[in-house]
Amino acid sequence: MSVQHIVQARTTAVVLAGGTGQRVGLSIPKQLLKIAGKAVIEHTLSIFQQSESIDDIIVLMAPGYVPDIEKIVTKAGLTKVVKVIEGGSTRNETTERAIAVLGEGLAEGEDRNILFHDAVRPLLSQRVIKDCVDALERYSAVDVAIPSADTIIVTRTHGGDGEFITEVPDRSRLRRGQTPQAFKLSTIRRAYEAAATDPNFQATDDCSVVLKYLPDVPIYVVAGDEYNMKVTQPVDVFIADKLFQLASTAVPRPADDVTYRELLEGRTMVVFGGSYGIGADIAALAESYGAKVYALGRSTTGTHVENPEHIDDALSKAYAETGRVDFVVNTAGVLRIGKLAETDNATIQEALNVNYLAPVQIARASYKYLAETKGQLLLYTSSSYTRGRAEYSLYSSTKAAMVNLTQALSDEWAADGVRVNCVNPERTATPMRTKAFGDEPAGSLLSSEAVAQTSVDVLLSEMTGHVIDVRQQDPTSGASEASGFEQALAAVLDRQADV
Repeated sequence: MSVQHIVQARTTAVVLAGGTGQRVGLSIPKQLLKIAGKAVIEHTLSIFQQSESIDDIIVLMAPGYVPDIEKIVTKAGLTKVVKVIEGGSTRNETTERAIAVLGEGLAEGEDRNILFHDAVRPLLSQRVIKDCVDALERYSAVDVAIPSADTIIVTRTHGGDGEFITEVPDRSRLRRGQTPQAFKLSTIRRAYEAAATDPNFQATDDCSVVLKYLPDVPIYVVAGDEYNMKVTQPVDVFIADKLFQLASTAVPRPADDVTYRELLEGRTMVVFGGSYGIGADIAALAESYGAKVYALGRSTTGTHVENPEHIDDALSKAYAETGRVDFVVNTAGVLRIGKLAETDNATIQEALNVNYLAPVQIARASYKYLAETKGQLLLYTSSSYTRGRAEYSLYSSTKAAMVNLTQALSDEWAADGVRVNCVNPERTATPMRTKAFGDEPAGSLLSSEAVAQTSVDVLLSEMTGHVIDVRQQDPTSGASEASGFEQALAAVLDRQADV
């Protein structure tokens, strides 16, 4: 009996970037606008780069800007991008160019999956990509849409008096279309071949071409996401930037003991704030897997993080004794509660020195060592970073600064292979918290050991520039499948009650 092998169709993401920046008031295409430190299109391309469902990517760029995209692709290491070509003067012409390129070199009878996606939708989730590719196993045309939260009205103009309602469709059946739109290459090519015979052909999206010219082909609808927004108006720029700022990254999956030992044995870790709490637990965990750990703290080693000389001495000693520094962790912090107008200068200075200036000095001093080992700097924020609260002005503002510092340094140091991340634990049982709030109900706080475990997982990951939420839910319960934007939106309300 012969065994037939099923060959999985190759899947290509086609990123459509032919638009201009006129509606957002720009002199450059909107896909080159920077949001959260990167061009919009870089965010979009990175999503497909990270997707296990995508084999390769081609970009259709506005005429005259192909070299700009090629530079972004090279600098960001977007290895799945195989071609960057000029788009057409219309959306339809751009799609036709993509179809022609994708058909090159295909054997007779061979097909492939295509996902057409707007470059200016940089918040696409991995879930939607996977759902689209999975749907192509059963259907040859797939759209992405979400229910309409607004009532839609149909209007007409009457003389010079303005618009008047002529119809109010049933909202329960209305959907707002998004991208990607996914097809078998043979299907979308056949639809455009049929459209070419129509002298009045015009369409604003590709599913409408299939719907009109291949009416017998069913178009399956994948559930989209509310935050899979299209950056077209000035307010969209602000909203997208804020979503990137608030977005958290899923907790990395824990490794096994053998992997921990392979990745930590012989490595050097310097932990500032290592006397107790999270810092001490990180040090103990890393040491148990063979790392050489320097746990430094005011009460144990006399190390004051607000003193730059102490920071330099600690790092230089670790380097001198081991010949390397792979990980630098800063968990040191002070929590001072009170109304700002009633806070004395000494307290203000202490909060700024320990919670802000010390991490800055630690980052600056660590750079040369981490650049040598391609290592990582790990900082800590608080759930209050998303919104300051009364009587926590100093604490929450310095913790917000940690997020911005993380994002800035990860970009600044990326070319040197240095990773920078920030852990955001919800309320955690530490001596600092007990001192500020006293004893709290059992089970209401994270354990410092749990935060330490996640911290080590982050240190051993390849991620950089991320804020990683650590919450009491089981990290393997499915949260890791959610995008950072889903987590951001779900966690914002919770954070308002946390400190």
